[in-house]
Amino acid sequence: MHELQEAITEFACRAAEKLRKQNSHTGQLMAFIRTSPFREKDPQYSRSASIPLPSPTSDSAHITQTACAILKHIYRPGYPYAKAGVMLMDLQPATRQQLTLDLDADMPENRIRLMQAMDQINRRYGRGSLVLGSAGGIGAQPVWGMKQNFKTPAYTTDWQRLLTVQNDVRLPPAAHQSLVSGARRRA
Repeated sequence: MHELQEAITEFACRAAEKLRKQNSHTGQLMAFIRTSPFREKDPQYSRSASIPLPSPTSDSAHITQTACAILKHIYRPGYPYAKAGVMLMDLQPATRQQLTLDLDADMPENRIRLMQAMDQINRRYGRGSLVLGSAGGIGAQPVWGMKQNFKTPAYTTDWQRLLTVQNDVRLPPAAHQSLVSGARRRA
């Protein structure tokens, strides 16, 4: 359970940081866990749950607290879990504000400044320099780890990796000929 909580915390914090970066809030959160469907001999279990938030937020602590509460609700001991995650739903601009009658809530200005300070520290000193307590120790390597061996390159989402064509590039004669003949066929 501890490793799953660390993973859920990491994913929730990353998602909240991305929300702040794009100046957005989330109004609903879903967390999920599952065993590997490829390990057919292992007992199988997959579960998810979602919770609407009292008010839309991008606060790492609030999002993580909700995600960990969902995890505690859906977790069942005795299964070899292979995947966990967090999904943010009901995304909206941070400029839209939902007023509530909750008089005990933290001052939003203080929380916004706290999250901005956390983001600045992590940008300056590297991701994971400042983490929430449920993420494990600062600088400690988690026991769990994301498997990114088959991660798809971000060809369509990363502007720096998009294919660019330059005017001064000379094509080999065979490539030039195939482009010309392909254009003729289409015409």
